[in-house]
Amino acid sequence: MLLSLSLLAALLGAAPSTPPPQQFRVTWLGHAGFEVVSPGGTRLLVDPWLKENPRAPEAWKDLAQLARTPPAAILLTHSHGDHAQDVHTLARLSGAPVVGTGETLRWLKVPEAQQLTVNVGGSTRIGDITVHAVPAMHSCEPDGRPLGYVLVLPGGRSLYHTGDTWLFGDMALVQELLHPDVVLLNVGGGRYGMDPRTAALAVRKYFRPSVIVPMHFGTFEPLATEAEAREVLASDARVRWLTPGTPASL
Repeated sequence: MLLSLSLLAALLGAAPSTPPPQQFRVTWLGHAGFEVVSPGGTRLLVDPWLKENPRAPEAWKDLAQLARTPPAAILLTHSHGDHAQDVHTLARLSGAPVVGTGETLRWLKVPEAQQLTVNVGGSTRIGDITVHAVPAMHSCEPDGRPLGYVLVLPGGRSLYHTGDTWLFGDMALVQELLHPDVVLLNVGGGRYGMDPRTAALAVRKYFRPSVIVPMHFGTFEPLATEAEAREVLASDARVRWLTPGTPASL
């Protein structure tokens, strides 16, 4: 009897267990392309440049095969070929909606019925993911308005795809408003955006993520090579180096 009472007291006094945090399943497709899947099964493709991407997994280069399992949506940060080249074909074959600025989607001739237009500061719900459009500092045909995206799960975990960008002061507002836990970080540099050192500074100055995933490096000259990116970022224990085609829980 005493043992039973002691056990009951211990159970009543035990702290309630905390469920593990929800995580994204993220597959890097090389360069700036990703497949992102929520715990509820919502599947998004971000900047899926595949056919001519030398770092894309071979299994992902057959667009017709890929389109047979349509994503919930395709997210496009901007119109440059190393991000958008395959978007029109994927949209036509899959019927999936494409998220981006109206100007960019029209310029790329995405079918009107599949255009899910957003602008900086806007958001849309896709399955169990809320997609927030945030600024990026880069260029974009036809109007010069590129985007980044922050994806938020119902439990609050969030993932930030920076798009092609330079660091800029409003990154502080992205942190304040959306506090990304995972940052998919453009580190390629060259003539096109943040190099590894500048990207590391952007994270130190503006963000407090638990996971940093470098992207947009080593694909073609003059982008930073993987060795150059690793040399700069090696000391940060939060950095995860993904292998194209291999899913990771983040």
